[in-house]
Amino acid sequence: MGILLDQNSRILVQGITGKEGGFHARACMAYGTKVVAGVTPGKGGQVFEGKVPVFDSVEDAVRETGANVSLIFVPAPFAADAVAESAACGVPLIACITEGVPVQDTVRLSRYLERHPQVRLIGPNCPGMINPGARCKVGIMPGSIHRPGRVGVVSRSGTLTYEAVGQLTGLGIGQSSCVGIGGDPVIGTSFVEILKLYQADPETDLVVFIGEIGGNMEQEAAAYVAREFTKPLCALIVGATAPAGKRMGHAGAIITGEGARAENKVAALRQAGAHIIPSPAEIGSVTQAALRQRQRR
Repeated sequence: MGILLDQNSRILVQGITGKEGGFHARACMAYGTKVVAGVTPGKGGQVFEGKVPVFDSVEDAVRETGANVSLIFVPAPFAADAVAESAACGVPLIACITEGVPVQDTVRLSRYLERHPQVRLIGPNCPGMINPGARCKVGIMPGSIHRPGRVGVVSRSGTLTYEAVGQLTGLGIGQSSCVGIGGDPVIGTSFVEILKLYQADPETDLVVFIGEIGGNMEQEAAAYVAREFTKPLCALIVGATAPAGKRMGHAGAIITGEGARAENKVAALRQAGAHIIPSPAEIGSVTQAALRQRQRR
């Protein structure tokens, strides 16, 4: 079953005629994803890869194709407008891959999306999401490393998402779904929201959770896990050696207070009952041990 995506997901790609949008749209299609439309203003009437119609607007694309997921490869200055356009057209699930979206734009976008509670935004600055069992990926993750299974993955880091999946698949552990929520200071969907979806998914037995320095989303997730989450959680927090005040990779990966430090996040998750993953190299082994422990109960 998995979360967010299934066999009924119909994807439109905003920016499909661009270099990045076209490349990843082809990869999604090759994986089995139903890409039904592209949107590039001024290029309506073109056909992508001989079968995907291109429209001038999201409104036209949704009306003509029934698209219900938007994948955004629009340059950073226009990305927030692209998300807002899909939201205004009632697209219920939007993945914005674009990196470098100004924080002021995402703040204003968050306020706008409050008026569209039926719309979920993943990102920006994220790898997207995938449901291996449904052969549906919406984003930039390499589909070949995934295999269907019963372990969910949620991460702020795209690269570590791939590392986690690679280790899991190498050990024969399949995934129900994988979601990269994005590494910007302001994003559309939090750890807690994804954990709630995994909690409700009967085909997810365990979740691999990858956080990093900056902000307090990991502590919010720990509080939710301690209060309501009933499935095993294997948690990795990266950035333990990062100095205060220095950005490390993602725009949101910066220590601006005690709560933003890796050790505080690890302590909160450990107290909530999570299986702590000491280093990225041990994602697979810790998850495998947690699954075996679950099976013995």
